[in-house]
Amino acid sequence: MEKKSLCWWTRWVHLYLSMFSFTALFFFALTGITLNHPTWSDKRQKVEILEGNVDLSWINVADTSSIAKWRIVDNIRDQHKVKGSLTEFRISESEYSLAFDGPGFTAYGMIDRSSGAYKMVATSAGFIAAMNDLHKGSYTKGSWNKIIDITAIVLVIVSLTGFIMIFFMAKKRSRGLLVAGIGALIFILLCILFS
Repeated sequence: MEKKSLCWWTRWVHLYLSMFSFTALFFFALTGITLNHPTWSDKRQKVEILEGNVDLSWINVADTSSIAKWRIVDNIRDQHKVKGSLTEFRISESEYSLAFDGPGFTAYGMIDRSSGAYKMVATSAGFIAAMNDLHKGSYTKGSWNKIIDITAIVLVIVSLTGFIMIFFMAKKRSRGLLVAGIGALIFILLCILFS
């Protein structure tokens, strides 16, 4: 590939990939800041006690493998608008324990096997905490983790094409490479200093 063509493709990829991924890159940069300051969302937590009953025929069965687990879960979701994925469903002699987790949300509690009564504690941590969980891939589905990986790959490509572009700017190449070298050195020293 000739130099002029490589320059054109590098600029094209850098420009349009930057524009295409702007929102995702901005999101991860902004939530990187909010992750670094967890106290900003500390007082936004809302805790609720959820209470109710499930049908005894769903839970009082001799064979615990035939428990109507999804009926119980759907009933609690419908009654209380519980969001997040079911992350725990344990069975003991006297009770069931359940937990739901999602970005910025958690709910956990017990169902009494003799009465069908349940009590759960649901915590909504607010918008910032939900965005922070998305940034980390916490309590998200596996497909969201793929989006994080794709965004990271895009960021690598945007960074590399931006770096490559300096080689096509004869008047700015020396200063640009000097600034890149100083920036790399400072970052490496900070990593060593704070590790």
